[in-house]
Amino acid sequence: MKRKLNEIKVLVTRNIPVLGVEMLRKEGFSVTAWSLERPMTEQELIAESKKHNVILCVSADNIGTNFINTCSHLEMISQFAVGYDNIDVPLATKLGIPIGYAPGAMNEATADIAFGLMIAVGRKFFYMHKGILKGEWTYFKPNANLGIEFNNKTLGIFGLGRIGMAMARRCKGAYNMNIIYCNRKPNLEAEKLYGAKQVSFDELLRQSDVISVHSVMSKETKEIFNKDAFNKMKHSSIFINTARGGIHNEKDLMEALNSGTIRGAGLDVTNPEPMKQDNPLLEMENVCILPHIGSATIEARNEMSRMAAENIISYYRNNTVPNIVNPEVLVK
Repeated sequence: MKRKLNEIKVLVTRNIPVLGVEMLRKEGFSVTAWSLERPMTEQELIAESKKHNVILCVSADNIGTNFINTCSHLEMISQFAVGYDNIDVPLATKLGIPIGYAPGAMNEATADIAFGLMIAVGRKFFYMHKGILKGEWTYFKPNANLGIEFNNKTLGIFGLGRIGMAMARRCKGAYNMNIIYCNRKPNLEAEKLYGAKQVSFDELLRQSDVISVHSVMSKETKEIFNKDAFNKMKHSSIFINTARGGIHNEKDLMEALNSGTIRGAGLDVTNPEPMKQDNPLLEMENVCILPHIGSATIEARNEMSRMAAENIISYYRNNTVPNIVNPEVLVK
């Protein structure tokens, strides 16, 4: 006999925009929403999840092997994020637990951050602002504070998916940048719209004036931007990462910046995260760092909330998940 929706208990693990929570309650689900600003501890997360059928979680939650083994009763996991490297997907799949996520919700917001960081690094925005606070804005110096322009430069995109496409559109439209990319498979749409050219990882490193990272975090991409990679980049190049901090080796990046191996870096993600306030990168002239705010717009966060809720609603209404990581679990 099919259960009533009010018999299905959903735990929302973080204080997210209310849109998704209201959608779930309107459908009749029994929803427990974590109301504190601080995150749950791992012990609290497990204890609360044991009382529920479904969790709506965020990418900062550790939904790893221990959690899933302990909470193997869960009927579904819906993630308030586009990434899902915090989840042990193979184990959840083995246990038949569908995983929903929210791809596309933050395309424009994250691409804005990548584009903004590129300009900020090129013109030393953050460092120049700090100079004003220190009283260093004095008189006009024709050869001081010089940055670079991006017209007709080469943008290399590592991971040309939805967000990478939005970045390519901005750079092509604003600066007529030449677009090259490194991807697991060709992106024919990008090649048609922006004249993008697929290249090897080594070619991406050697040819790019700006490298913008938009790939998923995986075993293959973990710290792929390391000393060897930075040494292959142009001395005049800029490294931008708005994807996952673990994709670059932060010690190697710092050395590359200090030695002049590359021109600069713009990070919305760090390794580790959060970054300590005494990290030397924060004081460097050629570095701009933000506290992982790629999706931090009203529009993006509301859409993430909506999509995460819609995945749950659709699963229990129709046995479908509009945005699913492991569709094989739904195949009967």
